Formats: sequence, C-alpha cells, structure tokens
Amino acid sequence: MEANDRPVEPSPAVSTDPAAAGAPEAWATSVLGPTGDLPPEMFREAARATADVMADYLRDVERYPVLPRVRPGELRARLDGTPPEEPEPLGKILEDYRASIEPNVTHWQHPGFLAYFASSGSAPGILAEMLMATVTANAMLWRTSPVATELEGVVVDWLRDGLGLPADYDGLLTDTASTSSLIALAAARETARPGATADGLAGGPPLRVYASGEAHSSIDKAAMTLGLGRAGVQRIPTDSEYRMDVAALESAIAHDRAGRWQPCAIVSTIGTTGSTSVDPTARLADIAAREGLWLHVDAAYAGAAALIPESRPLFAGWERADSIVVNPHKWLFTPLDCSLLLSRRMDRLRESFSLVPEYLRTVGESTSGRDYSEYQPQLGRRFRALKLWFLLRAFGLSGLRERVRWHQAAALALAARVDAEPEAERLAPVPFSTICLRWRPERFRGRESEPVVAQALDDLNARLMDAVNATGLVFLSHTRLSGRFVIRIAINHLRTEQRHLDTCWQLIVHHGRRLGAELEVSSPPSG
Repeated sequence: MEANDRPVEPSPAVSTDPAAAGAPEAWATSVLGPTGDLPPEMFREAARATADVMADYLRDVERYPVLPRVRPGELRARLDGTPPEEPEPLGKILEDYRASIEPNVTHWQHPGFLAYFASSGSAPGILAEMLMATVTANAMLWRTSPVATELEGVVVDWLRDGLGLPADYDGLLTDTASTSSLIALAAARETARPGATADGLAGGPPLRVYASGEAHSSIDKAAMTLGLGRAGVQRIPTDSEYRMDVAALESAIAHDRAGRWQPCAIVSTIGTTGSTSVDPTARLADIAAREGLWLHVDAAYAGAAALIPESRPLFAGWERADSIVVNPHKWLFTPLDCSLLLSRRMDRLRESFSLVPEYLRTVGESTSGRDYSEYQPQLGRRFRALKLWFLLRAFGLSGLRERVRWHQAAALALAARVDAEPEAERLAPVPFSTICLRWRPERFRGRESEPVVAQALDDLNARLMDAVNATGLVFLSHTRLSGRFVIRIAINHLRTEQRHLDTCWQLIVHHGRRLGAELEVSSPPSG
C-alpha cells in the first residue's frame, strides 16, 4: 500500500509504512498525519538529507550556468496545477526541489556571479539561518525574544567598532538598505518638521532631500513612501568621477530656501551602485551642519571596505553623519537579508515609528529593555543578529578584512588589464572592487561623441554582455554613465577566485573582438 493510500490516523504526526519503520529512508516515504509535526527523530533524518543537498549544491554549483536557460512563464507552467489536497512525502518534495527548483534559480552562489553586487551566503551564515528558522524567534519586543534583542545590540556594536566608527553610534538590523534609508529619512523628516509623524505634512512647505544623480533609487522610493513625493528628491549633478558636485548642492539649497521648499536632508553615497563613486562626505557634513540638515550616508555596498584601515580615507566625514547604512548581505557574506542601520540620534528614529497598542505593552516588569519594533515600520522582526554572530565569530574581523582586501586587489589588477587593452575603455575609477568598462574598437577612437558611433557602441556592448552571459560561466550586468552603456564587473563574491576573473576577461576580449570586427558604422560626412 502506498503511503498516500493508507487511512489517516489521528496520531502519530507522521504516518509510516510499518515495513519501513526504522529504515534510514523512512522520512522520505512518510507523510504528515492530521495533527502535529514531523517527529524529532524523523526531522533529524530529513535535515541530514537536506543538508547533503545544500552541501552538494555549494560544492557543485559551477555545473550550472549562472543564469538558468529558461523563458518567462516556462517554470510556472511546469510547477502549476491544482493545490495538493493530500500530504506528500518529504522525499518526493526534496526530489522535486532538486529537479525543478535548484537548477532554475539565478545562481547567486556561483563564483562567476559578477553582476549587480553579489549576495553570497557563507557557510556559517547558512547554518545560522537554519537555527533561526528552528527557534523561530520574533524579535519585535524584548519580551518576545530577550536574547535576540540583546544579541542584536552586541553585534551592532561589534560591526560599528570594526568599521572604525565612534561609540556614540547605536543601531539596529533591518532587511535591506531600502528599509534602512526609509527609517533614516523618516527621522530626518521628524527632525525638520517636528510632529510630522503624528500630524502629517499638510500646512507647511514641502520638504526636500538632496542626493546625487548617481544615488540609489531607494532614496526616491523612501521619499514617495514618506509623503515627500518624487519631487521631494533633488538630484544634484556630479563631476567627471560621478561624485556629487558640492557647488551645485549649495546652489540648490539656497534656491530652495528662497522658494517654496524646506531643505530636510542630504544623502551622501559612498560606493554608488552604478560606478561605486564616493561623494565628498566631509564637505557634505560641513554643509549639513551649517544648514541644519540631516546627513544620511548610504554605504550599503562599500561600507565593508571600512574594515580595512588603508581604505578609511574614502570614508572621511561619515563619522559625522546622523545615520549610516551598511549591508552585511552584500560584501560581508551574510545570507540575504541583513542591513545595518547606525545612528547617533536613535531617539529621532523612535519618535518616527513608536506606536505601542495595549496588546503589545509589557505588564508586571519594571523594564522590558529595548523594543526594536519601535524603531521601524514593521512589527515582526527576524533574528538576524544570530547569523551575524555566527559569521563574525567564524571569520573574525581579520578574516573578513583579508577577503575584502583580496577583492579590492583583484579589481585593481583587472582594471589594469582593461587599461592595457587598446580596444577596451574603463569609464570610472575603481575605489573599491567594481570595474566599469566598454569595448570600443580602435578604429572608432576619437569618434565616440558622434551620435551614430555612440549608438553603435551602446549596441555593441549590450550584445557583448549578452554573449558573455550566454556562456553560463559568468554573469555581468550594466549601467549607464554619462549616457553611455557600461558593463560592470563587481568582485565581492565570497567564492570568486582568480580563475573566474581570468575567464571573465578572456570572454570579454574574445567576444569584443568578434563583435567589434562585425560592427559597421557609416563615416561622418566630409567637409
């Protein structure tokens, strides 16, 4: 008799074929009963089998192309159907996972993942995620998980100290930089317009946030969410290295003060998403102090580089910010999601989000410690501190430092190869570990500004990137700088080795020369 055909018993929680009872594969052929959960011993066997799948994936991930070769809708058609009415064996579910799920993710754990900014989950972080799911701690209040709350304070302090920031910074862990920046700008709004959290923004001049043209779109989304609107973000022009133009910022603030706008905050980006440029944070801190504006530093990607003392000059001035965001799930190998928000004005963060209904009040205790839900929009909170605790202890600051340092050195070495190739063109500095380049056949040197050539080069580089990605060996992404299509190579993956970077560069050169030779562009009219 098949497991699904047996009559359902009220207990135990898992039904098993008596002939299979006690067999190593019993967990795989058993189904959940009508009450309860998987028995602990059967869970143990299932967890071991699942751990084998996880370890095999990390060991063998390079057998997959980084981007799965599927079309939109193809997977839905394969996975869809009527909802399962009866329980299915975990072994069958795990088998289906290996056949239909694992091969069809974009493989962020692949060492050839050089697109965007990689979020590579380290083994210690993955183990901690398993334990997080096991204890299911909701860190919304101190009372709902005392150790989750207090451990969060510990790891926030550890990271702050490791980054070389003053002890007057406190903070919390959120999901992503989008949420961290939203919280910071909510505090900036409350500072600029006391009572805005309670009364809204009606009746006063609209608030303005200043960010460079290269700042992340999460700043615009935060303004939209907070009632400032997209018009509430003034994008400031950048210089030739894509850093915020300080004179343009000062002019914009003066113009707004003379008009209908109330300046509210400045966002300084250390490591922009497009080019990883570095805004002049120290000068922006001077302006913020003079103008009475909140200074928020977005170092979501590049903040990890502050672990390295020789990189800290790039961060000059961030120690004067009102708030800072750094994402451990980008360059500190923490499984998604984990964002660190630091502030020296935690009271403002709390004023912006504290709302405690009766059913959340602590009764019968003199104090409940810090309730982190009062500092953010969400009530429920994951036990993110646990994976940072695992990761920081397993790697140590020294181990993290050396890995980040290697990424930076590898990026500079690859940038030198780009610079040495006559038909490649590097289009931005490399302050951290990301290279921005395009392929430009030598015969078009000096003609880049001609509209027909500019368009042809954009098309060539889009096709080049697609050709490289189609090999499945690496995955690259793009941006636009000064209107030009630019290929990005972001080196911040825990498992990336020199051989992957060599392969990436060889593919770029091979396909660049092939496509460049095929490129035909009309000559400019004479005379």
